[in-house]
Amino acid sequence: MGKGQHLLLGNIEYKIEIEPNIAPQLIGKLEENIRLIEEGLKVAIFSRGNEINFTGEQTQIDKGVAIIQILNEQLKKGNAASLDEIRYLVHLAQENQLNKAASLTEEVVAVTARGKKIFPRTIGQKQYVESILGNGLTFGIGPAGTGKTYLAVALAVAALQAKSVNRLILTRPAVEAGEKLGFLPGDLQEKVDPYLRPLYDALYDVMGVDLFQKYLERGIIEIAPLAYMRGRTLDDAFIILDEAQNTTPEQMKMFLTRMGFGSKAVVTGDITQVDLPKGTISGLTEVGDIFTGVPGISVVMLTDHDVVRHELVQRIIRAYERYQHTVNHKGAGNLGAQ
Repeated sequence: MGKGQHLLLGNIEYKIEIEPNIAPQLIGKLEENIRLIEEGLKVAIFSRGNEINFTGEQTQIDKGVAIIQILNEQLKKGNAASLDEIRYLVHLAQENQLNKAASLTEEVVAVTARGKKIFPRTIGQKQYVESILGNGLTFGIGPAGTGKTYLAVALAVAALQAKSVNRLILTRPAVEAGEKLGFLPGDLQEKVDPYLRPLYDALYDVMGVDLFQKYLERGIIEIAPLAYMRGRTLDDAFIILDEAQNTTPEQMKMFLTRMGFGSKAVVTGDITQVDLPKGTISGLTEVGDIFTGVPGISVVMLTDHDVVRHELVQRIIRAYERYQHTVNHKGAGNLGAQ
């Protein structure tokens, strides 16, 4: 990758050359990749063949060149970045944290049945993965789309394949259980399956349907509602509690005390999406205070910047946060006026 620069009307003009076979993917369809970088860093960028030219302030050009170099290295490894990932790199550049991004794709968590590499795509996700690997119990708390469940499932499958554990146990609270399940058709398993469907979907993607069904039939994988965990001791297992914001404090304590010898547990949830009856405390909201400083237990807070779904998901989350902040501010003002 060659480069050169000279001064132009108070700005710096900088040119880099990309390998011809990589340049089209890096630049993107209709130059959409470099347009994102251009808009985010307020520099002028244009391409000619396999050349990418920058014009602007030196510090901003340096950030743009660093992003191009990261994308270039990813493509050499066969990892094409999505538009959302490029937006995230631009965000890191704006926050002067781009140096943390270079190692993200090096930490492959697992490989799906279709050969797709799974790795943390944000700094928050990397912290989450490292926490799961280094602790017996990890809480992953954050908004939808941050990869909490998917990365936990991928790590669980990797642990099973490495024979670090003998089985996988995945569970969720069936919030609507109670009376309403009685009106649904089918036996109890068919009634609760809709609540567990996201866990099935993640396992299908990581393992493939055939291997998943084989392990399910043998009891190596168990997917069950949280109520099924009561009274059990789970040895040599990788246990995932998903949607934990819908547990009560009593249910949370019950689940956490199921861990047996040789087990690892991951608890995921979004404390902004509690579906419990009004006035019921979520067991997930207390864990930060309860487990601070407890060895072997980690609480990882993910944010909208760790969202790897459609870019609108980030905007939706931020819009709700702004709205809630406004409501809370007005409420505090009304109380002060009384």
